[in-house]
Amino acid sequence: MFLNLDPVLSSSQGSETFLCSVCQEVFTDPVSTPCGHNFCKGCVVENVFVDSPFQCPDCLKMFYPRPELQVNTLIADMVHEHKRTADTRGAMKTGIFCVMWICFLVLSFQINPSLPLTEESGENKLEKLEESIEGMIWDLRLNIEEVKRLVLIGREDVWTSKIPEDELQLHISAQQMEQMFTDVMKKEIPQLLLRAELMRVRRYAVDVTLDPDTAHPGLVLSPDGRQVTCCESNLYLPDKPKRFTFNLFVLAKQKFSSGRFYFEVQVEGKTDWTLGVAKESFSRKTDTTLRPQSGFWSISLRNRTEFRGLSDPPVHLPLRSGPQKVGVFVDYEEGLVFFYDINSAAFVFSFTGVFFTERLFPFFDPGRNDDGRNSAPLIISPISQTE
Repeated sequence: MFLNLDPVLSSSQGSETFLCSVCQEVFTDPVSTPCGHNFCKGCVVENVFVDSPFQCPDCLKMFYPRPELQVNTLIADMVHEHKRTADTRGAMKTGIFCVMWICFLVLSFQINPSLPLTEESGENKLEKLEESIEGMIWDLRLNIEEVKRLVLIGREDVWTSKIPEDELQLHISAQQMEQMFTDVMKKEIPQLLLRAELMRVRRYAVDVTLDPDTAHPGLVLSPDGRQVTCCESNLYLPDKPKRFTFNLFVLAKQKFSSGRFYFEVQVEGKTDWTLGVAKESFSRKTDTTLRPQSGFWSISLRNRTEFRGLSDPPVHLPLRSGPQKVGVFVDYEEGLVFFYDINSAAFVFSFTGVFFTERLFPFFDPGRNDDGRNSAPLIISPISQTE
């Protein structure tokens, strides 16, 4: 969701930014629809979402059944602040609004994960955000300097006739505004860039299913081939050449010898797991050390707290709350393997400069059952291009 910034910086048009498209009045109890548009609560509840099918007034998207509306406290706060400062003039008003709108734009981009963002639309929105913020940086800096100048020359009309009494109590100084802007840029923009990166790699999502002929006898696969867990004792399975007999591994049916591919695995509820990609020629009948020299590019969790990138030597990774879903992206020609924490939109680990010469298989190790403490399955998650 992106808003035109020009009206915000104009006192004659500023309120238009806060108008509900149904009643053409400033938002009252603003709510958001699942498609990302904002209206007064009363407008949609009493006038729009009355009879099925329910249709968004802005984008005309149909909903069956009636969609759940989310209270938009961010816009409510912005409307309140807009009303409070509607008559404020001069650099102080514009500078404060610049900071507030930078925060608003960044947050509005991030708090709408339900919006159908494709790679192209995500990149376009990120580009618009960057352009808007670049313009606001200039306005903010100009107004910070103007505030400083007015304070230095001691113009009484700034503090009396031109600014209402309540504005004299504003605790946001020019330095604080500058710091607020810096904080937004440092904390939020990297997240937006990573979200854009995730949208790009999701373009290369592939359908991955587990190959039962490779599964260790101690593993149980779901009928659809998308889940694997470790059982208490080995199953009686024929010893096929492709089957692992030492490590608790299973490979995907799909193999890749060129191009790019991406898949996601749910690891929620597990204390131990390993996943990544492996070359075709490694031994399946002996113990294998998981490292690039052996043909494995992977990450692992052990004992719920030991999170590692399995390079040589292994790299201990920061573990906040533990990933619930992991994304794996491979670029065969460029020799790249990237891992992402999907739920927190964080980069986890990478292998770069790899010279792949064999076919690669996604591989999975759910870890031992550990008396039920690690009984949750690894689940290959389907990926929608509109997620």
